[in-house]
Amino acid sequence: MEALRNIMNPFSTFFFLGILLHFASSMPSTNAKTHYHDFVVQATPVKRLCKTHNTITVNGMYPGPTLEVNNGDTLVVKVNNRARYNVTIHWHGVRQMRTGWADGPEFVTQCPIRPGHSYTYRFTIQGQEGTLWWHAHSSWLRATVYGALIIRPRLGESYPFPKPKRETPLLLGEWWDANPIDVVRQATRTGAAPNVSDAYTINGQPGDLYNCSKKDTIVVPMNSGETNLLRVINAALNQQLFFTIANHKLTVVGADASYLKPYTTSVLMLGPGQTTDVLVTTDQPPAKYYIAARAYASAQGAPFDNTTTTAILEYETAPCLAKCTSTKPVMPSLPAFNDTAIATAFTKSLKSPRKVEVPTEIDENLFITVGLGLNNCPRGARRRNCQGPNGTRFTASMNNVSFVLPSNSSLLQAHQQRIPGVYTTDFPANPPRIFDYTGNVSRSLWQPARGTKVYRLKYGARVQIVLQGTSIFTAENHPIHLHGYDFYILAEGFGNFNPQRDTAKFNLVDPPLRNTASVPVGGWSVIRFVADNPGVWLMHCHLDVHITWGLAMAFLVENGVGELQTLEPPPADLPIC
Repeated sequence: MEALRNIMNPFSTFFFLGILLHFASSMPSTNAKTHYHDFVVQATPVKRLCKTHNTITVNGMYPGPTLEVNNGDTLVVKVNNRARYNVTIHWHGVRQMRTGWADGPEFVTQCPIRPGHSYTYRFTIQGQEGTLWWHAHSSWLRATVYGALIIRPRLGESYPFPKPKRETPLLLGEWWDANPIDVVRQATRTGAAPNVSDAYTINGQPGDLYNCSKKDTIVVPMNSGETNLLRVINAALNQQLFFTIANHKLTVVGADASYLKPYTTSVLMLGPGQTTDVLVTTDQPPAKYYIAARAYASAQGAPFDNTTTTAILEYETAPCLAKCTSTKPVMPSLPAFNDTAIATAFTKSLKSPRKVEVPTEIDENLFITVGLGLNNCPRGARRRNCQGPNGTRFTASMNNVSFVLPSNSSLLQAHQQRIPGVYTTDFPANPPRIFDYTGNVSRSLWQPARGTKVYRLKYGARVQIVLQGTSIFTAENHPIHLHGYDFYILAEGFGNFNPQRDTAKFNLVDPPLRNTASVPVGGWSVIRFVADNPGVWLMHCHLDVHITWGLAMAFLVENGVGELQTLEPPPADLPIC
């Protein structure tokens, strides 16, 4: 646990000076640029684990292209769909102020881009710096359709820490030795859990420990005494991951495109969707050191991919060049796959670098359960379609509502054009029944209701949400992502949230600002935000198997007063259903 303690380090002084400069200069930049990109979504032969698959990629690249911008810049990305599946692209973590039409989740803010069609996403980065990413938000295409989105400070401004010698994005992914769309379709057909992945990857490569993978292992070169900014992204489809580098300390300075108070650790834990920026200094004897990631699997008894992906941190210094070619890299020790103590210590160590303005008066106080369920086999269904535990079908829900995407209109179009019958606004603010959420739950509560329910928020509402995990079927860590917003994570804990006892634990001084919260296994997290972005915004578990089963809901945020508090009109090329 020593490695997880927040310790003073040489970056702290620079960091606080940088934060002062950063917040002193929040005016729009006259140097802002507009970046134009073309994304061609297409099938590309990709060979991994000794076998070639016709893999869906962007521009023939796996992972897809890295986009680099400055705070204040605008992105214009034309997506041409030349694949055989519907597709959308989500810009994960981008606030999308008034530009909800560019957010990307299928049937939430847009209808999908059909094969042979295109759509242009237009949005501006406002007040965000650090590492985000983009990915497909249609079925399981994001298994291979994803890439980094790097946001640097405005021109003329600097990082709130010493400028690193190098910067390296490291995207952690999952690889199936199969077509991921076939994997999820089989699971949907049978009602069982989908097959787990066959490998994890770093920048698309599994690494030395897998068959047919050694020669393509990713190498991160550095000289002795250098500092590198590693932008670590968990792009895995269904798995939280531990991340470490053999014999090297990691100084965390940011997450989800928000700066953090620097602290030094040896292990990161990232849920799918989360990013973490770390500084690593090459202060060890010149050699090769493995960069490694493996599963944090919190669901007791559930199958998972128990392999380890590696890249290599290689010292380019002369003594190393002579002897390192033949020596094996140093292997790090990673936490056990079920080490919840390490995972929790990491998430609890993240703090904003200064005092922040947390909403203290609350207009909307929501309590939302998140968890799995089992539906009884429908009458007349065949046994082959009910292959979940004891002849059931897996499902998932928030507040006992299993979310169903519409199919004839997106939620945002239905809201803006007042199309009736697409959704209802009766998503419950509290569970329909109070029960022992993390205890032995009655089987009568294992079957949620299906529905397309949203929760309406007035513009400017100050919102608190208690995200309460349940033990229905099994307890599990859930990475809950909110589109269109960042939020402060005030506290987390185990068991059932108790307002009399747990409110005292709230950090109202310097909580971290994130877009994806890791709700602890058998526990809870509390988040707060101000509803200052009109539109329809999905909140869901970022384990794609869970969103497939319905672990989602959406907020409908009304327009405020005047143009700057109003959703922009839809673009002319918005896809039709």
